Amino acid sequence: MQPDLGVLAHDRRGGRVTISTHVLDAARGRPFAGIAVALQRRDGTEVASAETDADGRITGWGEGLEAGVYRLVFDTSEAAPFFPEVVLTFDHSDPAQHYHVPLLLSPFAYSTYRGS
Repeated sequence: MQPDLGVLAHDRRGGRVTISTHVLDAARGRPFAGIAVALQRRDGTEVASAETDADGRITGWGEGLEAGVYRLVFDTSEAAPFFPEVVLTFDHSDPAQHYHVPLLLSPFAYSTYRGS
């Protein structure tokens, strides 16, 4: 039997499948600590909110979320004033899988991808 490559062992917290994010300062090659992030449903209803830790991470969100479209709203006003807010919308289509949605941020650009 082959392992399920969609969910990595380190992505499970006490048996729970989660949503996580990681904000990186792409210009300096360092994590961004203290970025406020809200996890919202597509209609704008807030599910959770937190700030990135010293390593630029937020982990453990999303236990028990239904399938659907969600978004992460990053308050980047102090980190990259040209982009005071970054909104990343993603399809949480399989609640049995972990979703890691990182943000790479620089003064005049940002990018993202589906992480592991």
